[in-house]
Amino acid sequence: QVHLVESGGGLVQAGGSLRLSCAASGLTFSIHTMGWFRQAPGKEREFVAAIRSMGTTYYADSVKGRFTIFRDNAKNTVYLQMNSLKPEDTAVYFCAARDARRLVTGTALTRRDAYDYWGQGTQVTVSS
Repeated sequence: QVHLVESGGGLVQAGGSLRLSCAASGLTFSIHTMGWFRQAPGKEREFVAAIRSMGTTYYADSVKGRFTIFRDNAKNTVYLQMNSLKPEDTAVYFCAARDARRLVTGTALTRRDAYDYWGQGTQVTVSS
């Protein structure tokens, strides 16, 4: 059974930083594309970042230059380093995974339905 467990969320002031982690089990991590999405109250879940098995990364325009996604295949973990946080980054952040052997475009990786597995989420709150 696949499990994705996010951690690292919390309360931070605007301009601060947080690093989210997502530990995966029950799958062959190295052949999975990993993604981060977020959902603010009353809003749709939206794409934040993705990283392919070979390391190619994709970002939403709203986080480019501030957030970095990276992975450690030896630890079965994907990370999201978030710098220069803004109040509008407040949301529940979700980790997701898809089998990288099913090839899709980078644009497709921004869609929720591209992913096979999801974590339960971690809350990030940025105060002004």
